[in-house]
Amino acid sequence: MLPEFKPAWWMRNRHLQTIMPRFFRPFHNTRYDLSTIDTPDGDFLELAWATPHNEQAPLAIVLHGLEGNINSFYAKGMMKKLKQQGFAVVLMHFRNCSREVNRLARAYHSGETEDLRFFINHLKSKFPKRPLFAVGFSLGGNVLAKYLGEQGAKSNLTGAAVVSAPFDLSSSCEVIRKSLGKIYQKYLLDRMKKSMQRKLPQIEQQISLTPEKLMAIDDLWQFDNMLTAPLHGFAGAEDYYQQASAKPFLKRIATPTLIVHAKDDPMLSIKAVPDSVDVSEHVTLRISEQGGHVGFISGKNPFKPEYWLERIVPEYFQQLVK
Repeated sequence: MLPEFKPAWWMRNRHLQTIMPRFFRPFHNTRYDLSTIDTPDGDFLELAWATPHNEQAPLAIVLHGLEGNINSFYAKGMMKKLKQQGFAVVLMHFRNCSREVNRLARAYHSGETEDLRFFINHLKSKFPKRPLFAVGFSLGGNVLAKYLGEQGAKSNLTGAAVVSAPFDLSSSCEVIRKSLGKIYQKYLLDRMKKSMQRKLPQIEQQISLTPEKLMAIDDLWQFDNMLTAPLHGFAGAEDYYQQASAKPFLKRIATPTLIVHAKDDPMLSIKAVPDSVDVSEHVTLRISEQGGHVGFISGKNPFKPEYWLERIVPEYFQQLVK
């Protein structure tokens, strides 16, 4: 039995749960080694490895959220905790989220599962006898859930965990565009535009966009309609949202999967919250009333916050290893 989430008495506000963890851990470091792997289409993926001495340790893949990377607080925290629990851990940077700009025009999006499939198959062929897990946060969670549904019994994963995923992209986009005086939208857009700015030379043959026009975008839907959709073969933002949302794939999951979600998530629509009729029998739901977006801070002492996600995910994976 996995524990239920109980928010800290001093952290019941959903915006505090979402924002404050970023300030709790400014010096939270995890030792890792960076490497790259070439993809079949001639590009590369940057990987961050945190490996214990045990060469037979189970493997765990960490997938970050929108414009996240190895420096994201939730990624570093989960990697450190999984390593402490005896896992070899690797964070897979989505394209254009690594140090170097990717070679090809394509970037990443909420429904892009091909790189994940390639990397999982690569690890499985290299370490065929070691259990393989994956945990995805936010956008990375949607990618992971969609992958699991697409692959069914052929996922090559022993287990998975999906945290605060935008399973319904269209309605979640609408929430981000309005939530907390549009602060979340501005935060994400600023990072997305900065990331895409360095990629303009690669995409100019597909999309005619000057740096000035890119930086003038002030709406998430507009960004997806002008960049994400045409860059990845979608007719527009809504077509992208419909095809990339993982919610229709949850019933097809055949891998033991933990889904963690908070009903008060300020960055996602209530339509993104799955219930038992939306998922397969292989999915364990942990839906809490509170927790914010990738927050889930508990504990009695404000000076010693407890990161509930770093307890429940390793515990779930350990149950599947035994």
